[in-house]
Amino acid sequence: MLSRVRSAVAHLVSSGGAPPPRPKSPDLPNATSAPPAALPETPRSPPSGAGSGSGAPAKTVDPRASFSRPTFLQLSPGGLRRANDHAGRAVQSPPDTGRHLPWSTGYAEVINAGKSRHNEDQACCEVVYVEGRRSVTGAPKELSRGQGLCFYYWGLFDGHAGGGAAEMASRLLHRHIREQLKDLVEILQDPSPPPLCLSSTPGASGSSDPSHLVGPQSCWSSQKEVTHESLVVGAIENAFQLMDEQMARERRGHQVEGGCCALVVIYLLGKVYVANAGPSLSGMVKSFQCPGSLPRRLSANAFSCLAYKKIELEDLRFPLVCGEGKKARVMATIGVTRGLGDHNLKVCSSTLPIKPFLSCFPEVQVYDLTQYEHCPDDVLVLGTDGLWDVTSDREVAATVDRVLSAYEPNDSSRYKALAQALVLGARGAPRDRGWRLPNNKLGSGDDISVFVIPLGGPGSYS
Repeated sequence: MLSRVRSAVAHLVSSGGAPPPRPKSPDLPNATSAPPAALPETPRSPPSGAGSGSGAPAKTVDPRASFSRPTFLQLSPGGLRRANDHAGRAVQSPPDTGRHLPWSTGYAEVINAGKSRHNEDQACCEVVYVEGRRSVTGAPKELSRGQGLCFYYWGLFDGHAGGGAAEMASRLLHRHIREQLKDLVEILQDPSPPPLCLSSTPGASGSSDPSHLVGPQSCWSSQKEVTHESLVVGAIENAFQLMDEQMARERRGHQVEGGCCALVVIYLLGKVYVANAGPSLSGMVKSFQCPGSLPRRLSANAFSCLAYKKIELEDLRFPLVCGEGKKARVMATIGVTRGLGDHNLKVCSSTLPIKPFLSCFPEVQVYDLTQYEHCPDDVLVLGTDGLWDVTSDREVAATVDRVLSAYEPNDSSRYKALAQALVLGARGAPRDRGWRLPNNKLGSGDDISVFVIPLGGPGSYS
C-alpha cells in the first residue's frame, strides 16, 4: 500500500495505486460474546418518545428525528428529554448506583447549543470477550472454547450531517474489532515472536493453525519484523475499514446519514491502543510529562492527515483544500479528512463524491502500561472537539490536578467528577445571549463528550 500523503502537493505528484485488498466483512452476531464476569451488552437508551412494549408492530421511526444516548447513562424518558434540551444543556453522567464503568472510568456529556437538532456525539464502554478461532485442515474454522481473552474498550464518535453514523459505529465497531482478533488469540497468547506470513497452501490462507505457519526466510526479508503489537494494530485498522463498508451497504435501508469521526481506546494484554480517525485537518495527540519522564496526563484529540487518492484531471476543477485552521475544508465541502461514513456526500454544487478523498483508516498509537508505575492521578482524557475547540492541554492538566486533589485517591467517584468539570469548563455558563467562559470568551456551542480513564487507579489490569 502506498504511503499516505500529507499534503495536496503530494497528492498531485503521487503515482497512485490500488488500495490494499479488503478483508471479508464478518457476519456480526447480535450481542457481544462474553464470559459471566464480563459486562453484558444491554439495549441503548431508547429514542425519546418511543412507545412502551406491546404486541403491536413497532412503528418505523425516522432516525433523523430520533434521539438515543449511551446505555450506561441509564436515562429515563424524562432524562432523555433533559439531555436533549439545548437551552438548559444539563451535564449527563452515569448515575450513582454503585455500579461503575470499567476501571471506574469517568464520563460526562452535554448537548450542543442549537448547532444540530440532537446530540450527534455517541459513546461506548465495553468489556469484550474474544474466543479464539482454530482451524483444522480441510474443515471450516471453529471457535475454541475457554481459551479466549478480554479487551477493554472505550469509544467516542463525533457525528456530522446527522447522528446515524455515530450511533451505528458506537453499537458495532467493537464487534468488528472482536471478529478481527479471533484469528489472533492463540498467536497473541504465545510469547514467542509471531510468524511473518502464512503458508500459500490452498485452503490455508488466513488460517491461524500453527501447522500452516512458515518462517521468515521463506516469504519475507529477515530485516522485517512482525510483532504482537503490529498484529493488533492491523486488526483495529481492518475493523475500521469493515465498519465503513457496512455503513456503505446499509446506508439506505437503515438511513445511516452523515458520517462520524472515531476515537477508540483498547486495553489488551498490558498495552493501550489509541485509534483515531479524525476529526479535522489539524490537531494532535497530546501527552503531559512529569519529572522523571513518567506519563502523568494523557489526552487524545486528533491526528493530522490527508487521505490518499490518485488525482485525475477531472478532480482538478476544485481546490483540494480551501481555507485555513478551523475553516479549512476538503473540496470546499467538509472539514474532516478521516472518519467513517459520508458515502452520500457530494462536493458542493457538484456530483463529484467526497468519499475518495477521505480515509477510514485510523492512526494508532500504542502505550505500554507495563513499562511504568502509575498512581491514581494518572489518567487518559478522551474528548470530542467540543472540548478541545475551547480548552488547551495545559488547561485540561490544571483541571485534572485541581479536581483529583480534592478527592481521596481511593474514591472512585473522582473520575466522574473530573469528566463533569471538564465538560462544564468547556461549556461555560449562559450569559450575554450565549455560553461564556469565566474569561468572557465564548464557550463551546458543540456537543461535548469526555471519558476519563484512570491508568493507575482502582481495578486490576491483568
